[in-house]
Amino acid sequence: MIIVAGHIVVDPQQRDSYLAGCVNVIEQARRTPGCLDFTITADLVDAGRINIFERWESRAAVEAFRGDGPDDEQSAEMLAASVAEYDVAGVRSLT
Repeated sequence: MIIVAGHIVVDPQQRDSYLAGCVNVIEQARRTPGCLDFTITADLVDAGRINIFERWESRAAVEAFRGDGPDDEQSAEMLAASVAEYDVAGVRSLT
């Protein structure tokens, strides 16, 4: 399993429009074979922060979806980014 997690920072006044532009990406990801979870959400404390969380069955699934990553317009809106990919060795349900 692969987890992609982190955050990006955008101008707080642009956050809502940035997130609105992500709806199609989220819908596509969730329909992609191997996607277990995919979310891009507004942070409840920091007005410019957008949290990223993705969970995939395999690296191949991530790579099949990812392609070239964010488009040029989205990349230009990012002031900073800290997103990492994690290989998961084991899972234990908490529910």
